[in-house]
Amino acid sequence: MLKIDAHNHFWKFDPVRDSWITEEMDILRRDFMPADFLQVLQQHGFDGCIVVQSDQSEKENDFQLKNAAQYDHIKGIVGWVDLQNPRVEERLAYYRSFPVMKGFRHILQGEADRALMLKPAFKQGIGSLEKYGFTYDILIFPDQLKYAEELVSAFPRQKFVVDHIAKPDIKTGDSSNWKKAIQALADHDNVFCKISGIVTEADWKQWKKEDFTPYIDTVVEAFGTDRIMYGSDWPVCKVAASYSQMLEIVSQYFSRFSVTEQAAFFGGNASSFYHL
Repeated sequence: MLKIDAHNHFWKFDPVRDSWITEEMDILRRDFMPADFLQVLQQHGFDGCIVVQSDQSEKENDFQLKNAAQYDHIKGIVGWVDLQNPRVEERLAYYRSFPVMKGFRHILQGEADRALMLKPAFKQGIGSLEKYGFTYDILIFPDQLKYAEELVSAFPRQKFVVDHIAKPDIKTGDSSNWKKAIQALADHDNVFCKISGIVTEADWKQWKKEDFTPYIDTVVEAFGTDRIMYGSDWPVCKVAASYSQMLEIVSQYFSRFSVTEQAAFFGGNASSFYHL
């Protein structure tokens, strides 16, 4: 069974395009490319990764497809298309010709309209994904979980995965609203969850491993061990932790689980979800 990091990013740094990288995230203001990550994956015993879009353009898809053509460790791409485009099916048909293109994502967490995902045009785009065999990564903050549940319930055969456990406020420990909403979302068996990006929602300088335990507990209890997957969110995780530190948090947590459950979390579930 492949050992897969189900969430990472590559970019050639552009200060205008990548304006989301603030001064306090200075460590990210450089290029992060597949060759850099190959060394990290090999060092930690991983076979490959799923690279996820960080720019909302089809140029991003072209960039990642070129990377994947050059590097075998890129097992899948989660790209971007304009789901609200009336002709989105033309684009999906085009991307279907690239087997490494597995699904799509929109940066819903940054939208002024918190319920954008429920607009008829957006839902029409989501409705086209299943026809072409594509997955959808849900990137949201906790205030959008209620809209996400409405979205996934409308498309029971579409495969969804929640990125970064929907970004609860680990830094303050305020989890009550998030917990109820993530449990409700998990009731839909077409929804998976990435245990990823957690260090960036904690105190970057002073987090402790035990800070994450109640959040991972909630996700594992809600989704079970067959609908969760590991993602480092490299290189974004570097603002708060090294790759080794991020991996150690989840490795220690899952060390009490069976070998089969660990293998599912560290690659098996990602392989089945993304058809690797």
